[in-house]
Amino acid sequence: MKTRADKLIVKITSRHNPLVQHARAVRAGKEAALIFIEGVRLCAEAVAAGLLIEVAFFTDALVRDERGQELLVALERAGIRLSELSAPVFAVIADTKSPQGVVLLARRPRTDQATFEVRQQSAPLVVILHASNNPANAGAMVRVAEAAGATGIITTVGATDIFAPKALRGAMGSAFRLPLWTGAGFDEALAWCAARGIRTVAADPRAPHTHTEFDWTGPHALLMGPEADGLTTQETTAANVRIRIPMRPPVESLNVATALAVVLYEAARQREIAVGSRDG
Repeated sequence: MKTRADKLIVKITSRHNPLVQHARAVRAGKEAALIFIEGVRLCAEAVAAGLLIEVAFFTDALVRDERGQELLVALERAGIRLSELSAPVFAVIADTKSPQGVVLLARRPRTDQATFEVRQQSAPLVVILHASNNPANAGAMVRVAEAAGATGIITTVGATDIFAPKALRGAMGSAFRLPLWTGAGFDEALAWCAARGIRTVAADPRAPHTHTEFDWTGPHALLMGPEADGLTTQETTAANVRIRIPMRPPVESLNVATALAVVLYEAARQREIAVGSRDG
């Protein structure tokens, strides 16, 4: 053991160390209460968001990087338990091909319905990710949602874990800030919207109206289906409204994260104009 800035640091050189095995279990999703965060920027976002961090793993490569040094100082000031790993041992726990030398194990943020509700605004713009099973796409959609001004995301039962390592990297910190409700039933999510006067809008390439022809200024929830097959006819029919994104042939579909961005930014444009008109 050694000290740095008067903080105790444990140095680990064996891949069989219990703490290393614990990190691997968290990475694999076997420890439901914890999430695995990797990379300098993402770890810095976790610290800034105030996540409860159990332990930080780092290598000497972090010390040699300017941003890495700043992160290490922030972790030390926060009183986080620090474990320095040798490069071969760190490679055992890393989830990336070119690791930056830092991993955090943090408490999973609350994503229950009650917590989600408290953080909603008077005119919500919610995204419902139904059966989204690609973690990279799911992470990208979380990032798009925050960037475009959505007030939260609901994921349905069976969807990919928004806090899986690959999804977190795709979200680039947005998953730590955006209100989330995970594991909702499809009917449950729609009923929640109906009870609060939130109109549900399904993205459907067969819809008669485009996303620009729809009035997004009120409370709405945009329903997005899984990447491969999209929403079923029964699911789109369950929504209050169906909209489509116009595309020139022979293109028939967009990546789901791209489609979400196109629709949300139109919604944001309309809502900003509406706010400006009221203020004016």
